Amino acid sequence: MKRREPRSWKITVPGSTANLGAGFDSLGLALNVFLTVEVHEAGDWQVIPLSSALEVFPTDETHFIVEVARQVADEYGKKLSPCHLYVSSDIPLTRGLGSSAAAVVAGIELANALCGLDLTQESKLGFANRLEGHPDNVGASLYGGFVVSCQHEKGVSLLSVPDLPVDVVCVIPKAELKTSDSRNVLPPSLSFGDSVEAGAISNVLVAAFLTGDWETVGEMMKRDRYHQPFRRKLLPHYDAVEEVAVRFGAFGVALSGAGPTIACFVEREASEWLARQLQQTFPHMDVRKLSISSSGSTITTKQPKVRPSSL
Repeated sequence: MKRREPRSWKITVPGSTANLGAGFDSLGLALNVFLTVEVHEAGDWQVIPLSSALEVFPTDETHFIVEVARQVADEYGKKLSPCHLYVSSDIPLTRGLGSSAAAVVAGIELANALCGLDLTQESKLGFANRLEGHPDNVGASLYGGFVVSCQHEKGVSLLSVPDLPVDVVCVIPKAELKTSDSRNVLPPSLSFGDSVEAGAISNVLVAAFLTGDWETVGEMMKRDRYHQPFRRKLLPHYDAVEEVAVRFGAFGVALSGAGPTIACFVEREASEWLARQLQQTFPHMDVRKLSISSSGSTITTKQPKVRPSSL
């Protein structure tokens, strides 16, 4: 029986910023920072980190990406063949830029390739939402661009817009903000009146994004009632970043996900200037000028090396 050549793939997943102010757990934007996984079938599981920040994670089959892939495979009664994974990432970890969501999506793509599942985007999103708990970051990483999503009893509904003419300058503190702290500071419920107001603000925010009304985008970001009034108190630098960003061209400022990163939204032609001003004002923080990633996760098959025939 002819032995099959080991297969190889390359998985690329963009990071993301979510909530965008008033779009709590529903709005996301894919960014041009990426998690990359080179996959090579092998006799055992090994995960080799190519970025120093990833060296804290397991290097065997207990790695989170492998565990996600195994859950997806189990759902279809399939078994994963062992692989060597070479993992690199320029998505800052635990900073509200979708690093965990990107890992979830990478695990789903890994199972899809290894087991030949031929999953639809909708099926991938369903798995990702179940594992992550909300569809905003994973939706952006899967679809790319600007995504508007919601959870309901039948699953997830999502609409995506490939691109918007904006950049995002991120101000990233050195210290992380624990997700548990960010969640615990939120109120357990909102009154009916507050919920109606918050939902209306989010609706106008989406419409402003889609019509390019950047002034209204910024205004609706500031009017959020869902999470920012509570979470910004955990970040003593938030007001200072917002003041400088708006002074030098940002039309809107919002927490990225649960924080601590602050996302400053700006029209593309002004993004370099804004980034320079923020770098000069906050030299103790990491300032990155990011663009929208119009494509979501991708997986490409790598051709095996052709062995020379023996004479």
